[in-house]
Amino acid sequence: MTQARALACRPVRLHATGWLALHALALWPHGRYLAERAFDGSDDPLGLLALAAVAACVAWQRAQLRLTPRHGWLVAALLLALIANGLWWWGLPVLAASLLAAASLACALLAWWPAAQPKLPLAALVVLALPWIASLQFYLGWPLRVLTAQLSALGLQLAGYDAARSGASMLVNGQLVIVDAPCSGVQLAWLAYFTAAAAAAATSLPDRRFARRIGWVGAIVLAGNVLRNSVLVALEARPQGLAPAWHEAIGLVALALVCAGVLALMRPAHTSGHPLSLENAR
Repeated sequence: MTQARALACRPVRLHATGWLALHALALWPHGRYLAERAFDGSDDPLGLLALAAVAACVAWQRAQLRLTPRHGWLVAALLLALIANGLWWWGLPVLAASLLAAASLACALLAWWPAAQPKLPLAALVVLALPWIASLQFYLGWPLRVLTAQLSALGLQLAGYDAARSGASMLVNGQLVIVDAPCSGVQLAWLAYFTAAAAAAATSLPDRRFARRIGWVGAIVLAGNVLRNSVLVALEARPQGLAPAWHEAIGLVALALVCAGVLALMRPAHTSGHPLSLENAR
């Protein structure tokens, strides 16, 4: 009887993944919002890919998660969760509330995350899980299309074409070619930043290096998008135009080149004879 009573009084320790699951459950209004935006056609479901990457990172590090959380990160996670849910029920902008919810989940993850593992790539993946594409297209699509058209026109001029920008369109050899919404590069940028965060998390790239290199991702995206647009416009301006299949093929090639450039950018440095650099060792 004494032994049975002792077993009954023994505290049950919940694994870190269990606490994280409970924290995510507490943010259920925002999870429902993400699911609705992913499947109702109002936004691209790319956020699900980021969520899958976060889940894969947690599963990969499951055995190394801390036994006790860092109290600072945990308190921040709880406060942000209360604010995010409060903003949701008060009817304030849903995306802003969900951004706070994403920050709350990121803080909860960092509270249990192993000290030796980088934190910024994981937090970036959590933020990328939000439905950004439609909102970014609405607010930044036009200026990005104008910038892409201007840089493409300059590139085509150097290649010998009679090219000029007209608003978010281009005049190439007397033909008007419209730079439409997909040519803004918003989706390309999301995929590039996802590739950067996922690669940095998979290779345990230190946070300092990730922070220094992430700024160059935008330059790679802009260069790739301008190159794609220039090729498409040059081919579209021909009398016979360009078949839709070639649009898709050229877009996929540009995406592959951008992602390859991002992967090269995020590749950890190695020293001869050692698998990790001195910075990684620290």
